[in-house]
Amino acid sequence: MKKFALILLALLLIDASRVLAQSHMIGYAGFGGFQASMWAVKDFGMLKKYGVDGEVVMIPGTARQLQALIGNSIDFAHLDAVGVIRAIVGGADIALVGASLNKFPFSFVAQKDIRKPADVIGKKIGVVGFGGGNDLAVSLLLKEWNIPRQSVTVLQSGGASNRLMALSAKALDATVLSYPEISEAQRMGMNIMSDLTELKSADYPMSVVGVRRSFLTQNRGAVKRFLMAYAEATYQFKNDKEKGVGLYRKRLKQDNVKALEETYQYFAPKFSFPIRISHEGMRNTLELVAKDTPKVDMNLNRYLDETILDELDKEGFFKKLAGK
Repeated sequence: MKKFALILLALLLIDASRVLAQSHMIGYAGFGGFQASMWAVKDFGMLKKYGVDGEVVMIPGTARQLQALIGNSIDFAHLDAVGVIRAIVGGADIALVGASLNKFPFSFVAQKDIRKPADVIGKKIGVVGFGGGNDLAVSLLLKEWNIPRQSVTVLQSGGASNRLMALSAKALDATVLSYPEISEAQRMGMNIMSDLTELKSADYPMSVVGVRRSFLTQNRGAVKRFLMAYAEATYQFKNDKEKGVGLYRKRLKQDNVKALEETYQYFAPKFSFPIRISHEGMRNTLELVAKDTPKVDMNLNRYLDETILDELDKEGFFKKLAGK
């Protein structure tokens, strides 16, 4: 009997070591400065600190991230809210568990002869793809300007560098960009018409962590450790300019100190700590999605699982990180 108990204990220890050793693929969506938290979990050593065996990989855009997440190719995804809501309404078993950015990190950039809102009527506006945060930002801005979306042509035009090139070649009349591309657009003589963080409905969960609900149920400890790593990475990025600029230098492959500092100064104050998802931003997004998707459930619990964040809050984790 004692021998059997020892064998059983050994098997349990082996299984536990396998769980602890499980490697997790962690997605990020591109090379915009708002991806900083997902880069920092790796580059600031947070995965190692919190015992998460994982690697960050670039999978461009929310749509592709969702495909990879649903297909079990990645375990953690960096997403924007509107794409996730549409996926969940369509049956995807996904939960949003944390966020580092709850504002649109974009400015509306146009050709230099487009000076006022009415000038965009009849023009071509580029976005990454339909249905994502980029596209939603354009819709909200047009709404605020009282310009019907059908009075412009919105085109799927790829990543920021592609859209910047299209602006330069006058293949596009306008687009939304983040830093450091905003600086480059200004140097090209483009007109920065609007900072979208100043929209009346500016609250929008732009950089959120998504997991499969089944993964959360089976690997709750790993998700908790990851969120601890993500939270500390976000806090360090917000509060340590030298580390933040260094992160951008590495990930954006940029040596222009002025551009790097502009990018950091633009993003750092906008990042969220603690890493809570904006409920107001979620409601803003749900109201817009509901206009073309009548069966949208307005209950936030359909999309969020904040139980781990609540647990960390109760344990005093966020206050300890902030030295309070």
